[in-house]
Amino acid sequence: MLKQRILTGVILAPLVIAGFVLLDHLWFAVMIGFIVTLGAWEWARLAGEVSQKGRVIYALAVALMLVGLYRDAWAPHFLLAPALGWWLLATSMIIRYPNGRGLWTGSLIAQLFGLLILLPAWYGLVWLRALDGGLWLILAVVVMVWAADIGAYFAGKTFGRNKLLPRVSPGKTIEGLLGGVLLTQLLAVAAMLYLGWSMQSILIGMVGTLVVVLFSVVGDLTESLFKREQGLKDSSNLLPGHGGVMDRIDSLTAAVPVFSLGWYLFGSLLG
Repeated sequence: MLKQRILTGVILAPLVIAGFVLLDHLWFAVMIGFIVTLGAWEWARLAGEVSQKGRVIYALAVALMLVGLYRDAWAPHFLLAPALGWWLLATSMIIRYPNGRGLWTGSLIAQLFGLLILLPAWYGLVWLRALDGGLWLILAVVVMVWAADIGAYFAGKTFGRNKLLPRVSPGKTIEGLLGGVLLTQLLAVAAMLYLGWSMQSILIGMVGTLVVVLFSVVGDLTESLFKREQGLKDSSNLLPGHGGVMDRIDSLTAAVPVFSLGWYLFGSLLG
């Protein structure tokens, strides 16, 4: 398993990094769209779709929606604001679980949730990539998510005593969450000081970092909730040693649209 995990990472990581750096706007959108389409195929399974045909149809429908969004060039708030609303709802779902599950259990409703998860995440990355310095902004949100995961892992291993939401994800602890928050705050402040940001901008950036990190945890826990509902350990086995695509991007599906909306609303105030 470890060899598979390492080999998969060695092959895929350079390809994805090269795509982020080298591809222009259209082909970047295509690359991210391909990843999201694979995620949609997996999400149909998490939503309770048992037939392979149904999962393929759902993935193709998502791909067509991505084409439509790219062609029509929607304004950011039309997709990012509903995404924020969805992730607030998802927060309530994971906190209350299993209470309230009867209101959303069912393939159709869960598939609609998938649209609110996948489409804004794709749009947020494509929108950020088109901005001046967009690559650095994408790097910022990716580093936030990675740092939160790393900080949570080591803090949880070292200090973890109190479970965060054991009915959704038994392995996560409150201490791990705090460790992830602390590490991301330290990295964010260091980066903002290096860039010479004003004190006001640093305070806004710290708040923004905290919000993005907390929602990234919600993204992770939301996928865990739907996997638990379906009795699944991984979203699929597309990535040997890593599980599925959704297992790798679950945190980003929440962090990216929240970060993008924050930059859309407050980016002009920073610096």
